[in-house]
Amino acid sequence: MSKSQPKSSPTSPSKVQPKPPAKKKPSGKKPSGSRSKPVLIVAGVALVATLLGVVSYTATKPAGAGSGSGGSGAAAEVSADPQAGVYPELEAYARRDAADKLALGRADAPVVLIEYADFKCGYCGKFARDTEPELVKKYVDDGTLRIEWRNFPIFGAESEAAARASWAAGQQGRFWEFHKAAYAEGAKEKGFAKDRLTALARQAGVPDLDRFARDTDGTAAHAAVKKDQEQGYGLGATSTPSFLVNGRPIAGAQPMETFTSAIEAAASTAKDKAANDKAAKEKPGSDR
Repeated sequence: MSKSQPKSSPTSPSKVQPKPPAKKKPSGKKPSGSRSKPVLIVAGVALVATLLGVVSYTATKPAGAGSGSGGSGAAAEVSADPQAGVYPELEAYARRDAADKLALGRADAPVVLIEYADFKCGYCGKFARDTEPELVKKYVDDGTLRIEWRNFPIFGAESEAAARASWAAGQQGRFWEFHKAAYAEGAKEKGFAKDRLTALARQAGVPDLDRFARDTDGTAAHAAVKKDQEQGYGLGATSTPSFLVNGRPIAGAQPMETFTSAIEAAASTAKDKAANDKAAKEKPGSDR
């Protein structure tokens, strides 16, 4: 169960110290190539785990030391250098599966934001209500951004049940509607018992509630949530929400500016890479 949350900025992540499964590997797709790639991924994961820990500490330390309500201080800032704080090998955690029912946006979008979150996390709810809709409007709708959800339940049995229920709603094309209902103001205070999850599914417009109930308790839902969970633990995440933006880690429900800076830096890098690749292909004598 979670520790009591410190009095801090509302941008702080909800933090626990769960014990990760022994020797589990991240479940995201690994990049192809030389044998050095897995080593790079392991090194990158270790660095990200350290950074996420630092950002989580900064975000949850007692108020009064650093910035006020504007965020968690310098640790949340994005450098003017678009590559600073980015671990390119971790871009492979993006699944980019067009059939992914828990994702929003084009599979080939230049930027992928991966969110590791828990439906009982108040800070996740803050991000879902205050920031995510603006990111969708500004970047998903124009094809720049793809958002990929990872269920990362860390607050016990109800968190696990809500995660499976969200996956079940997704099987009927209503994940994001369920997500909105479960993160509505005051929703988590009502808990996520079985009848409450059914009510949220009904509110989300899930058409077949009998199927929803079966899917929620089914082995596929358990496996899908476990896969996401193990990926988060493999990254060293111990708090929610945690994010990767094209390999850049961000911890906590940071201000909109933190996400826009990270997304625009990633989009600029992706644009430059695409231009360089095109130029290389068009170069006389190129065998690409």
